[in-house]
Amino acid sequence: MNGLYINVCIWIKRRIKAKKGPISMPSFFRTNKRQQQEQPKPNMHMKQGLYTSLNENLDTIKQKTGNSPDITIRTLNIDVERKTKIAIIYVEGIVDENNINEFIVEPIMENQDRYDGTPQQLFDLLAGHGVSLGGIKIASNWEDFFQSLMDGDTLLVIDGDNKALIASTRGGEQRSIEEPESQVSVRGPRDGFTESILTNLALVRRRIKNPDLWVESMKIGKKTKTDVSIMYLNGVVNPRIVEEVRSRLTKINIDSILESGYIEQLIEDQTLTTFPTLYHTERPDVIAGNVLEGRVAIFIDGTPFVLLAPAVFIQFFQSVEDYYARFDIASALRFLRSLNFLISIIAPAVYIGATTFHQEMIPTELLIIIAAQRESVPFPAFVEAVMMEITFEILREAGIRMPRAVGSAISIVGALVIGQAAVQAGIVSPAMVIIVSITAIANFATPSFAMAISARLIRFLFMGVAAIFGFYGVILGIIFLAVHLCSLRSFGVPYMTPFAPLSPGNLGDTLIRTPLWATREKANLIMNDEENLHGEHMPSPKPPINRGMVTRRNKKGEKDEK
Repeated sequence: MNGLYINVCIWIKRRIKAKKGPISMPSFFRTNKRQQQEQPKPNMHMKQGLYTSLNENLDTIKQKTGNSPDITIRTLNIDVERKTKIAIIYVEGIVDENNINEFIVEPIMENQDRYDGTPQQLFDLLAGHGVSLGGIKIASNWEDFFQSLMDGDTLLVIDGDNKALIASTRGGEQRSIEEPESQVSVRGPRDGFTESILTNLALVRRRIKNPDLWVESMKIGKKTKTDVSIMYLNGVVNPRIVEEVRSRLTKINIDSILESGYIEQLIEDQTLTTFPTLYHTERPDVIAGNVLEGRVAIFIDGTPFVLLAPAVFIQFFQSVEDYYARFDIASALRFLRSLNFLISIIAPAVYIGATTFHQEMIPTELLIIIAAQRESVPFPAFVEAVMMEITFEILREAGIRMPRAVGSAISIVGALVIGQAAVQAGIVSPAMVIIVSITAIANFATPSFAMAISARLIRFLFMGVAAIFGFYGVILGIIFLAVHLCSLRSFGVPYMTPFAPLSPGNLGDTLIRTPLWATREKANLIMNDEENLHGEHMPSPKPPINRGMVTRRNKKGEKDEK
């Protein structure tokens, strides 16, 4: 041991004298310099042009992709005299192989006699006549080459030419258009967005057949290169909002974008809030209606949920079928949804405050019944409410994560069994089970899931202040909540528009919905200043002047007199 200690000390002194940098102990996992040099660099040749040698190009492709088996390389011989080779490269699963065989391989093989000349001439001939597909492009560097390859395009490389021909063959297995499950409506279209961004854009264009419907595309994510598009109606949208959306999207610096939730978290105005400041939907008719009102839609490839900006608070309590039904029915339903949201926030807090501090506000007969029920309960009302709320949240989460065949049964049966057992065991009172059940049902009635889950979180804060201060805490909580909502912004637009700041001309589409022929005011903070929502002159429907009954005519054309 002494000898080993002396050897270590001598080695440390030599390192210090040699001044070779920091001291590091030997590692069994350290690779030598030759192994490090043999490992391919991740960004190798990305900014450089392609090689003229086909073999070198194919070796580079295999090295960059790790010789992945789904990268298909087909080699064909053209120009028999010079034995020129052409490589067809694509990724299986994300291309339409029928189009490759029908519009690329077959035309090349059938027209071999026409291919004669230098590689550059062959390349021009293929670009002009050899490939019978639209969207032909040229890749002159490796970055464009691999980006097109991963997008689902097919690339053609000729031996002796340093460019690649890009043919649009995107396809593969995709989910068909189905009815959306998260936003079900009784009346209205049944089609919903899919995971394909091109399909989603087309679904909106089918509804708004206007050349002013503009689309801008970009790629976000250093690793995933996800396609992101923004859609807006030129002349209706506020140009400042479009510029703000475009600016926030271009500033995103992240490796991956896998769902619209990534984009939502990176471009929202306020992060320290439970309320959503962007609206998401999977219904094309909702996107079309909001784009016509001057909002900007953000499409992300790989998800059926499309974002809308800006979003206001009252928008989350509106359903798409409000505009398909009569105005009186839609107004009643909207008021009911707003009442449900208020109940889902403060119902347990009001019960806690009333039973703990303000018993005089409860009718005497009801107070006697509640007191008799709580006589055997060993916990205060706050602990009782927290236990029941957490239990219901667990059952709700379990019902969502379980398979559909058993999920709903588990949540319903579990709630009934646990609630009945808790009452019989004397852990909670029957009145508390009723309050928590009503709160849960009112929360389900909120059309937007993002707003409903915000209410579920805020409910616990109201329960806490009610247990400490009673009704005074509930009222203070409502005041602080109103102040917080008024302080929020969505792409510069106040979140409580049109209530704060008050815009009387826009109150016709909030808690109530006025008839369509009476909705003439424009959304001042969202739409362009020169655009009106429904025009300046929209006559109301009126019956004809002649209100006589429609009578039956006889064969001679004379009216029957009775």
